[in-house]
Amino acid sequence: MPRRMPFVALIAVVLAACDDRPNSPLGPADPPVPEVATRAPAPPADAARERLAQRLALALGDPAFRARLKRDLDFSTVREHKLHFQRYLAGADRSGLRELARAGRGPEQDLEADARRAVALELYLPVPAHRRAWQGDEQVLVATARADREAPVAFTTRGERMVLSAAVPPSTPVLALVPVETDFDAAASAGLIFDGGGGTQSPPPGLYMTYAHFVETFEGWLKGAPEFEIHMLGQAGTSDSLTSYGCSGERAGGFYQFNQDKLDWSGSVLLITQTGLSNYRTAHPNQNMRVFVVEDDDTACQIKTESSRFSNLIKAVETAYPALTGGKDTTSSTLQRYWKKATVLQKLIKALASLINSNDELVGNAVESSVVGVSYPGANWIVKGDGNKTNGWINLVMKQ
Repeated sequence: MPRRMPFVALIAVVLAACDDRPNSPLGPADPPVPEVATRAPAPPADAARERLAQRLALALGDPAFRARLKRDLDFSTVREHKLHFQRYLAGADRSGLRELARAGRGPEQDLEADARRAVALELYLPVPAHRRAWQGDEQVLVATARADREAPVAFTTRGERMVLSAAVPPSTPVLALVPVETDFDAAASAGLIFDGGGGTQSPPPGLYMTYAHFVETFEGWLKGAPEFEIHMLGQAGTSDSLTSYGCSGERAGGFYQFNQDKLDWSGSVLLITQTGLSNYRTAHPNQNMRVFVVEDDDTACQIKTESSRFSNLIKAVETAYPALTGGKDTTSSTLQRYWKKATVLQKLIKALASLINSNDELVGNAVESSVVGVSYPGANWIVKGDGNKTNGWINLVMKQ
């Protein structure tokens, strides 16, 4: 004879079945990610950032605050409609701080203290489809992560905590509260370009990139669009290390500026002027340069990485193509100038890994197609990454 379910247990089952809470904001197509039962204590800056994300999510339960924030995001002229979070709180006579404290149901002084403890943060919707979809309604999450490709911690407008997929965004729109990687002061590239080539009225002679394709974005979805940079690496003084003599990218200036948000890009961007190449050759006789690609995470035109990561990548490429992983400008018999394969002796880099922000992704070292033995339409140099993996291909030309 079957045993009867105890009355108390039966009531619990009925109550659970009648639970009228709304469905998970992840949506039916999103795989649930279980919360970790026990977690090691987070560093103070990370704990403050997570508390700020939760307070912001709670505040978004207030229709008036949602409307204000939606308007301010829409009016932002910064790329991807970003807001500098701490400046947003402090601006307009601290009205942002007061509104967030009121809507988030917490003391202003606690909110301000956490904003000081955390690193500089930016707030935006990193997924383009989410920017189009979110109309300022309550169906939104606030997510945060310290490093790129780290599983984001997210909060609902009721303050519920969950861990999202690091690889795929949820269907619900997500507001990211993450360490700043944008130059909100819109500073021109002062100090970033080392040979002054961007100040002329017409493109100066030098080495240019006219096409680029990369096999992936090298950027996690919570960090938005990628920020590819091309560095011209050469000998640092008389040392056995490399340093950057030219940087081209989204936040570089003049003829060095280009923005690649997708896997393919075409146009014309200056990598280094002919004057810069001549000056380098004078200071470093018999030395050549590497064309090196990074996906920048936080600090424009500064390579942030552990030296061992860089040297391991270079060693793998050098093993496959001994002594031919650099380039130099050469003149043909018809006086046409080319960027051709050359030896580079230095295999280390003068770079500092970041202990606060995330480090850059090392996309790879460009090697001439004739050396690799592989060619792609529209490209003449292959970008080789960790383990000599092909991470992309680019077209380099000398312009006079």
